[in-house]
Amino acid sequence: MATITDHDSYIAAAPEAFRPVLDHLRALLREALPDAEEMTAYNMPGFRIQGTVVASYAAFTKQVGLYVLAPAISAHAEELSEAGFRASKTGVTFSPRKPVPDDLVIRLARASRTHVDD
Repeated sequence: MATITDHDSYIAAAPEAFRPVLDHLRALLREALPDAEEMTAYNMPGFRIQGTVVASYAAFTKQVGLYVLAPAISAHAEELSEAGFRASKTGVTFSPRKPVPDDLVIRLARASRTHVDD
């Protein structure tokens, strides 16, 4: 993918099979983080609050990644594992055919949000 400057460009440049998943993730993150600013960093679309990137997402060759602050992943690590998702310190990857459930995406984003100083 070429260098991106906004969420729309990123999603448009993603493989067609990934676009609906990326659009849906974006909408869920907007809902969970209404006070966040949409931005791009490291060639990924994300959401920033007070200078801190609290959530971002990306499309790869065969999977999608959702990234949040590390404490949010650790708070939901058991639930992610039980649901069959592989998580790293700051993210979870999944197939477009088996996305992370909406309620879990929202909880991860809101948990990430709690680690930003107001």
